[in-house]
Amino acid sequence: MPSPTTISIDKLSRLIGTPNCPALIDVRNEEDFSGDPRLIPGSVRRPHEEARDWGPAVEGRSAVVICHSGKKLSEGAAAWLRHQGIAAESLEGGFEAWLDAGLPAVPAERLPGEFAGGGTVWVTRARPKIDRIACPWLIRRFVDPQAVFLFVAPQEVIAVGERFDAVPFDVEDVFWSHRGELCTFDVMVEEFGLTTEPLLRLAAIIRGADTARLDLAPEAPGLLAASLGLSRMFADDLQQLEAGMVLYDAFYRWCRDATDETHNWPSAKPRQTR
Repeated sequence: MPSPTTISIDKLSRLIGTPNCPALIDVRNEEDFSGDPRLIPGSVRRPHEEARDWGPAVEGRSAVVICHSGKKLSEGAAAWLRHQGIAAESLEGGFEAWLDAGLPAVPAERLPGEFAGGGTVWVTRARPKIDRIACPWLIRRFVDPQAVFLFVAPQEVIAVGERFDAVPFDVEDVFWSHRGELCTFDVMVEEFGLTTEPLLRLAAIIRGADTARLDLAPEAPGLLAASLGLSRMFADDLQQLEAGMVLYDAFYRWCRDATDETHNWPSAKPRQTR
């Protein structure tokens, strides 16, 4: 029977990638982390010794603490958070159990340096449409929930990245960009180790909409239409990004949970009376 202080691998895997995902805190010691320097999607590393100081960073959210095998480090850190009034659980079985379940993990070497405020910083061209909204969605939902995105004039992306320690994406001649027929979202899914069936399905839809190959997925024209509509609704790129987060949340949940569901009208015919 599961402990009342733990969360199961299955339950956490259903929360990751959704707006309701708790703060995920990896407290593996250096030896265990060096043995496999990957992270459960969306988690951040923090020393377990500093657990009593984490309260402000996770205030207003629940938390799941992850250690190597789900024992003393995660149990103790989660208890400290509960002492501070934060709903916190330890991941049952820890990082080892997550890998044993065949679930994805993000290589730490692919993560850029942390911003002083606690998140990574990325920069791209202003007036985003598809890839430049989809990639931030992927990063915030599966890589770094606190990521900051800067939208600037196209010719200034590289220089802004250098001066403000931001990672450029979806521009030419950078690591995080189109490769052959793949769009930037495809590249991020691959490089971040997120090649799950739902995300690969979503990637095909995004690629079709982003590269004018609407035949790649029946849903691609719908994503293109919604994306262009959003770009007309918002003059502010950050407001458009926030609206786009909801759009991609919906597409992801369809890819994960609803591809076999259909809808018809009327849903039920009224009973005929004599």
